[in-house]
Amino acid sequence: MNLDQTLIEDIEDEEIDYRYEITSYGADYPVDSIVKRINEDIIYVPPFQRKFVWNQNAASKFIESLILGLPVPGVFLSKEKETGRMIIVDGQQRLVSLNSFYNGIFKGKEFILTGLGSNLNGRTYKTLDTSDRIRLDDSIIHATIIRQDEPDDAESSVYLIFERLNTGGNPLRPQEIRACIYYGEFNETLNHIVQTENWRTVFGRENERLKEQELILRFFSLYVFKDSYTKPLKGFLNRFMSLNRNLDLVSKADLEEIFANTIRPFAVLLGKTAFRLGGPLNAAVFDSCMIGLSERIKSSQIGNEEFVAKYRVLLGNPDYIENVKGATSDETLVNNRIRIAIETFAK
Repeated sequence: MNLDQTLIEDIEDEEIDYRYEITSYGADYPVDSIVKRINEDIIYVPPFQRKFVWNQNAASKFIESLILGLPVPGVFLSKEKETGRMIIVDGQQRLVSLNSFYNGIFKGKEFILTGLGSNLNGRTYKTLDTSDRIRLDDSIIHATIIRQDEPDDAESSVYLIFERLNTGGNPLRPQEIRACIYYGEFNETLNHIVQTENWRTVFGRENERLKEQELILRFFSLYVFKDSYTKPLKGFLNRFMSLNRNLDLVSKADLEEIFANTIRPFAVLLGKTAFRLGGPLNAAVFDSCMIGLSERIKSSQIGNEEFVAKYRVLLGNPDYIENVKGATSDETLVNNRIRIAIETFAK
C-alpha cells in the first residue's frame, strides 16, 4: 500500500501566488573548482534532499561526457543570505557524481567508470590519462545562481523554483523541498519528534516522504500563529519553517515539551484511532485537536475520562465535521475548526 494513503492531505496542489524580484546570474565553474567547493561545504546538498538515485553506470556516463567534451545541462544554485553558501536546487545527481568520482568512492565502493564503450571504462580519477584528467578538471559546468530580493517572505521563490524543477517521475513533496531549503535545527527537531514512541503509536508505519514532519510543522505553525493564518497553507508552513529555521522563534526544548504533553493522551487513550474519522489520519482533525488540547493544557490539566469524553463530543459535532472535510486550508474552515476544538476541550 502506498504510504501516502495513510494520510488525508489537502495542500499538495496548492499554488503560491506571488510576484518576485529575483537576482540571478550565471557562473561558469571548472569541474575541479566545483568539487573543491562541495568538499568545503560552500556548494552543498543538505543532509536531506532527494536520495542519490543514479547508479554507477549513469554517473560514469556523465563523467565520460565531460571528458569527451560533450555538452551537459547546467545546474541551479540558491545563495543563502546568512552564510553565503549555495544550496543545490537542481543538479544534485550530476554534482554528487562528480564529487564521488574525485573522492574515489561511489556508495561505499571504489568509483570505477563502468558501462562505457570507450577506453575510459575501468578507470578511476587517479588512473585517468593525464590529458583526460586535465580535460575533466577544466570542463565547465554552467551554474545559474539565484537570490530572492522581494518579497522578503521566507524565500518562497526558491521553493517554487525547486518545486518546478523537480517534476520528474518521482517529484519531491512539499516537506521534502522545505527540508532542503530551510534545513537547520528546526528540521532536525522535527526529525527527532517523529521517532518518539507516542507519535509512532498514533501515526503507525514511518512515511518516507516526510508527511509526518509536515503534520507536526503544521501543528506548530498554527499553534504559534493561529490568529494570523492566511492561505495557502503551503506558503504559511514555508514562512514558519523559515522563521524558526535555527530555533530563534521557539526553542527545541519548548517545541518538544509542547508536543509531548499534547500527543500523550491521544497515544495512550486513543492509539491508532486518534485523528481518524473511520479512515486514514485526517490532517485537519489532527491540527485542530492538537491545538484545542494544547490550549487546555496551558490553563489546566485534563483527566483521562474527561479527555476521551470531550474528544468524542468534538467528533460528534456536525459543525466541526463540516470544517475538517473538503478544502480544509481555507481561512474560514481553519479558524472555525480550531475555535470549535478549543471551546470543546476547554474546562
